[in-house]
Amino acid sequence: MLLENHPPAYLTNRGAAHCGDSLELLAALPDESVNLVLTSPPFALLRKKEYGNRAQAEYVAWLAQFARQVQRVLKADGSFVLDLGGAYETGVPTRSFYNFRVAIHFCDVLGFHLAEDFYWFNPSKLPSPIEWVNKRKLRAKDAVNTVWWFGKTPWPKADVGKVLAPYSERMKKLLSDPDAYYQPKIRPSGHDIGKTFAKDNGGSIPSNLLQIPNSESNGSYLRGCQMVGVKGHPARFPAKLPEFFIRFLTAPGDLVVDIFAGSNTTGFVAEVEGRQWLSFDERLDYLAASSFRFFSDAADEGDLRAAHAAILRGETADLRADVFQAPAAAVPNGLHRPAVTTQGVLMLAEAGAPYVAQMRRTAHRARRRLTKA
Repeated sequence: MLLENHPPAYLTNRGAAHCGDSLELLAALPDESVNLVLTSPPFALLRKKEYGNRAQAEYVAWLAQFARQVQRVLKADGSFVLDLGGAYETGVPTRSFYNFRVAIHFCDVLGFHLAEDFYWFNPSKLPSPIEWVNKRKLRAKDAVNTVWWFGKTPWPKADVGKVLAPYSERMKKLLSDPDAYYQPKIRPSGHDIGKTFAKDNGGSIPSNLLQIPNSESNGSYLRGCQMVGVKGHPARFPAKLPEFFIRFLTAPGDLVVDIFAGSNTTGFVAEVEGRQWLSFDERLDYLAASSFRFFSDAADEGDLRAAHAAILRGETADLRADVFQAPAAAVPNGLHRPAVTTQGVLMLAEAGAPYVAQMRRTAHRARRRLTKA
């Protein structure tokens, strides 16, 4: 265990969730021990949120504290993936550059390398900000987050073959009979497209625009919150987002860390994908509720309440019993099974997504071992 002197809020078969200051928890990790840090910190929004967020003027310096520790604990081929939503300047319909300043500072000052810039388009996001979009109708709704992929070196470990998108129907037709649908030649752009273009590689290479709806309404986490009567985290990202980067940038057995865990989507996906994981958050109530992600259908309301209450008492809930969720079977070719693949946009549907573990349905109640923290 990497954090022996920091008892976790709960344990699973592959990871642990810790409550505390992420700076202190990161400082307790050994040098070059982590393969991927993937997180979504509180954004620099104008309106204060219940989960805590910093003002734009101090945001870059605040986040840089964590980035320095992240840089130390990453392995030489490790990655740091940072999801940041956009924001406006105070009182005017002008966009803030804070999320771009973060990327520039991390590279120019801290020494990270920007491996690639990704953009998460959430088509289900509600129109905002209200003043400029709904009331005055001066701007379009803000539905894209920047997702910076930093490497500790210029050569972070990556394999795009693990996140291939299914071929379009048109491409499938071409592959079935290349001579009938395709003639090798130089395109107007100057690209020389040869016969190898008609080779079946198991899927198409995704673009850096990830279209992922954030519309889950009936997952194990929200069902657990409803059963126990607690409020869910107000700023969850969809599981398909961390799934993409965990598959892309790590291998089974690698260590994934989320330093602003919230509802612990990252930890859950890492568990399902066969990675070791650590999740940090300063809010014990958020972590207590996040434990619901790891229960199977065999658990009833009493089981969830018992674990939730134990965590809030400062005890460690051991969720390693065999009645909890088992990892899903590997998805052939690492395909994400998008709903539609158009113009190089990776469309990742939440419903029936392969990251959802196959729950064990047992006749007996879920058991857990509770040990004093």
